[in-house]
Amino acid sequence: MKKIIFILAIMIANYAIEAQIKTPQLSPKSTLTQFVGLTEVEINYSRPSARGRAVIGDLVPYGKLWRTGANENTTISFSDDVIIDGKTLAKGKYAIFATPKADSWEIVFYTKTDNWGIPSTWDEANVALRTSAKPETIDRKLETFTIGISNIDINFAYLELSWENTLVAIKFEVPTQKNTMKSIDKTLAGPTAGDYFSSAQYLFQSNGDIAKARTYVDKAIDMNADKPYYYFRLKSLIQAKQGDKKGAIETAKISLAAAEIANNQDYVKMNKESIAEWSKK
Repeated sequence: MKKIIFILAIMIANYAIEAQIKTPQLSPKSTLTQFVGLTEVEINYSRPSARGRAVIGDLVPYGKLWRTGANENTTISFSDDVIIDGKTLAKGKYAIFATPKADSWEIVFYTKTDNWGIPSTWDEANVALRTSAKPETIDRKLETFTIGISNIDINFAYLELSWENTLVAIKFEVPTQKNTMKSIDKTLAGPTAGDYFSSAQYLFQSNGDIAKARTYVDKAIDMNADKPYYYFRLKSLIQAKQGDKKGAIETAKISLAAAEIANNQDYVKMNKESIAEWSKK
């Protein structure tokens, strides 16, 4: 009987450890992903609600730094450099902080994003960009703090912070024309050396058209001024697969010499082993 009770106690204890009570968060997490032109913008934040409290100027006091949300840092990331208030904000991830005032809000994009709330020690060196915006009064009350991206154009959009009857909008511009022209120029210029190399590698590894793989790797070598050792390594393998052991050995020697200069011992070893294997009668 004691043994049974002991086993049951162990089972109950294990269940208690593994069981997790789930309760709703008072400030639930939210993620927003939005493309503006060709630039991807992602926002991660926790959304507090008023729950009967006065918010702007009270729960969120004037003149004090606010975390712009709840819990851990509200973050925003841009896949490209953007322009805010005539200043460049480099692509990357930032924490957003705000200092509300009755007639103007100061918004800060901060490079350190792993704080819980406001940084314990504020470091001005982490301020990537600082801007200001005038608050607007909206005609309906928002119970829950909301960050959105609106008025989206291919060249710009507005980052909006809204709560209670207040909305603050910050315009940011994106490099759509620059990115589009870069894409057009790249596409119309034709495949790169890397494109030919990747194609040759795929055909070789998938037992595809080996003659076409040889053509592609030769084009890759011709187009790349650096003549990487791994390009020649792939060519030697393709030649060996075609039955051209003599050519494969000569190409592997080129790869070996370049790998030795680059001090890549893995490729040195692979080339030496291949040369030895292909040299056998």
